Amino acid sequence: MVKANLSIFLGVIGLVAAQNTTLEATATLPQGVVKGISASFPGSNSSVLRHLVFSNSIIRILFVAFTTRLFNTPPPAEESEDCLYLNVYAPSGASPNSSLPVMVWIHGGGLQFGSASLPIYDGSVMAISQNVVVVTFNYRTNVFGFPNSPEIPQTEQNLGLLDQRLALAWVKTNVLAFGGDPDKVTIFGESAGALSVDALITSYPTDAPFRAAIMQSGQDTIRTQTATPGRAGNNTSYLSWNALASGIGCSNSTSPLACVRASDALTIKSFIEHSGLSFKPVVDDITRVSNPKQKRANHQIANVPVLIGSNAQEGTALAYGQSNITAALNTLFPTNKTLQAEVLAAYPVGKNGLKTSFQVIAKIYTDLIFQCPASIYAASSSAASYPTYRYYYNATFSNIQPFPGLGAYHASEIPLVFGNLRANSTSQEIILGASIQKSWADFAKDPQAGPGWSKINAQGESTMLLCSM
Repeated sequence: MVKANLSIFLGVIGLVAAQNTTLEATATLPQGVVKGISASFPGSNSSVLRHLVFSNSIIRILFVAFTTRLFNTPPPAEESEDCLYLNVYAPSGASPNSSLPVMVWIHGGGLQFGSASLPIYDGSVMAISQNVVVVTFNYRTNVFGFPNSPEIPQTEQNLGLLDQRLALAWVKTNVLAFGGDPDKVTIFGESAGALSVDALITSYPTDAPFRAAIMQSGQDTIRTQTATPGRAGNNTSYLSWNALASGIGCSNSTSPLACVRASDALTIKSFIEHSGLSFKPVVDDITRVSNPKQKRANHQIANVPVLIGSNAQEGTALAYGQSNITAALNTLFPTNKTLQAEVLAAYPVGKNGLKTSFQVIAKIYTDLIFQCPASIYAASSSAASYPTYRYYYNATFSNIQPFPGLGAYHASEIPLVFGNLRANSTSQEIILGASIQKSWADFAKDPQAGPGWSKINAQGESTMLLCSM
């Protein structure tokens, strides 16, 4: 095992038995030689080098059967606080002279759970088919990443976002050894990963460690009550911290923080899961700025092209099992009865294809949390003269529907983005997946030229529809 100077620990574990693998890939870093695995895939004349595959997964909170089935997040073999590992996937033959584009993935999970070691984030297919280097990494989540303890300075609260910065710094320093060009880095992420991408964009006015960004179903600029966690002036995660400290017997300690830190991580995890506590990032004006919209308009953010989009039925996953529209609106707008009435009137059951109360709730979630913010974001980004591209994913495949009637639900595009399709995938899935992978990679290879369609204008025109044939 090699320990990098950024406290990101590198290791190697075995791979899936279905693929032909050999321990023959190496990369030389200042700290030593890192061994990887060369893997070949059926139907491809090339092979991919897998370096630095995870040994342990991060302690994952809110890991329940529903999200397991919905987002294809099987339990990790082992969880540990020793979790800051990353994976590097590079085409076979890549060398320090290859100067390949680098695509760095930031996983989602509401900043409450998630792991880059999930099979759906395996970057092998993308690396081998698009001739790019793919990097995925862990970052701390929930209380481990965003504790909200009053004993911690505001500038040190967003540990998870600081982890992301460290991972990018590691990539900048070391990716050349794996055939990647440190000046050709594209960051991309989904949901909370997309929020993280935008937080990075808006907090790097100069010297950003990336040159392009892709946001799938998320952003951090348009901060509505529900679209973005921890918006300025509305972060109540300190209540979760107080509840945690009290629940594990630390509230009366001289230092509740020291007491919590001394507690067993799995005990903390269990209490949070059973109590339903949530821990969100704060506005620190280092990793997360207070006024991202104004900073974009004033050109005080990273000057990089962006690709942003959302799915047609994002909200079905969030609204699954709900049928009480009034209760849903009370949750969304608890203090604004006028707005509740206006939204209820705008989304009547029986019109615009909304046949059931569930479909109405799902549509409200889709528009409020994803579609409208993405549209406003894209228009404002373009108006500020940043090259901006938009997509709209509207493909439904029965073999990846965990529950009936979800449609193009939240996160359903991820298997196609990475090319990690199921054995029973249809030809339409395979074709669409290959098209998406090429578009994402084309954007990474030449961000100014874009993903294959026109930039949008200030009115939000020119959106690419990604759907099945």
